[in-house]
Amino acid sequence: MLSIIGIVLSLALLMLFAYRGVSVLLLAPLAALLAVLATPEVPLLASYTQVFMRAAGGFITLFFPLFLLGAVFGKLMEDSGAARVIALRFVDWLGERRAVLAVVLACAVLTYGGVSLFVVAFAVYPIAVELFRKADVPKRLIPATIALGAFTFTMTALPGTPAIQNAIPMPYFGTTPFAAPGLGVIGALLMLVCGVWWLNRRERKAAASGEGFGDEPAETPDPGAAAVGAPTSPVGTAALERRLRPHAQGEGYDVAELGPLAAAVPVLPGIGAALAPIVAVVALNWLFSTQWLPRLDSTYLALPLYGATRLEAVLGTWSIIAALALANLGMLIGLRRSLAAPKATLDAGASAAVLPIFNTASQVGYGAVIASLAGFVLIRDAVLGIAPDNPLISLAVAVNVLAGVTGSASGGMSIALQTLGSTYLEMGRAAGIEPALLHRVTSIATGGLDTLPHNGAVITLLAICKLTHRQSYFDIFVVAVLFPLLALAGVVALGSVFGSF
Repeated sequence: MLSIIGIVLSLALLMLFAYRGVSVLLLAPLAALLAVLATPEVPLLASYTQVFMRAAGGFITLFFPLFLLGAVFGKLMEDSGAARVIALRFVDWLGERRAVLAVVLACAVLTYGGVSLFVVAFAVYPIAVELFRKADVPKRLIPATIALGAFTFTMTALPGTPAIQNAIPMPYFGTTPFAAPGLGVIGALLMLVCGVWWLNRRERKAAASGEGFGDEPAETPDPGAAAVGAPTSPVGTAALERRLRPHAQGEGYDVAELGPLAAAVPVLPGIGAALAPIVAVVALNWLFSTQWLPRLDSTYLALPLYGATRLEAVLGTWSIIAALALANLGMLIGLRRSLAAPKATLDAGASAAVLPIFNTASQVGYGAVIASLAGFVLIRDAVLGIAPDNPLISLAVAVNVLAGVTGSASGGMSIALQTLGSTYLEMGRAAGIEPALLHRVTSIATGGLDTLPHNGAVITLLAICKLTHRQSYFDIFVVAVLFPLLALAGVVALGSVFGSF
């Protein structure tokens, strides 16, 4: 009982101090060691060096290439101006009457292509401000609109997304990024359709009550400028649209025409060149995972030198690594005229990968320590006892709750799979459930309770938009917590009846 109290207390403190902004690098090992102290028979220092650090190091070994290449990809998209061009083109295509849909789809395309959700928020916010002001849509809806496009279906549900939430289950279940594609698309559509319906409903309700955009001045500094090197005086959407139209066939955009928007970009790419890296990541990911790599002679992987493993265990990871690497190389060559300082961009992207992976690895180490304690056996049995005839339900609950406690989709998933991944795989096999279905349910389950108020992405997004939880969190909750949970329930129900498809 004392061990369980220690585990619960450590989880509570982890959530509390994470919400207050304490670094997970410090917080996770301290919380883990607190739980160890409540189990006197477990050695303290050995739990840190032999359990915590071994698990954290193992996670870095598995996933550092994905974090590194993904961060570089996002930085190249940002510094070349490609991310901003894509966002503006969606505004141009859909028009101000569909302001919400334009922002959601712009964010979705960028995140599905591998751009970090933080980069997307910084890049899209100034455009959303101008568009919402012109359409007289309340500014308080901007955070939820960005969250719907960047934090939900493209992160967890759409097959092939290079998001880490779609990559982490692969080595545990021997799957690819395209696991259970039909269920993933259905889950994604549920989140998208319900989210857009809700935001449009809120927009109409605000208009009926006479609420408009608000009182913010037309020219506002870009809050992401200091963080991402963006210009500090965004060009109005309408004026920018007029300047983009002559280049609709994909020619480059000259910096002199676009003024302060492209102050740091020699020549902005056309929409075709801006979209090409995103298309390349998805297409190459599919080709590597389903066509090219499976045809290779991989018998050498059985050797101890290569971990005595099988191709199925590394296929998904290899596919994303290869796709991102080639897409990055393609951007360095194809968008070289749009990159003012390629070396600085690569350096910044590489540096941006370090903190996220170490934060997540620390959470994985925390989960490994908790799993080593006696009290965890009782907690594990309670979780596994939820709907014992259907491990999909138990898996969905475990991942979502841990993601909510840690305030991190990848962190919660990593803890769940580190501690229970092999158990769920065996339960799935016994119940006739394909690993692909376990993968998709796990991935979708990371989205939901992870977006509670203490989530770092939520806090950052509200800071970018200069709004408070009180002003905007309710709508974030509906589109990024409630609807993903409903979509998860739908996918679990369909998977339970029809299996993986």
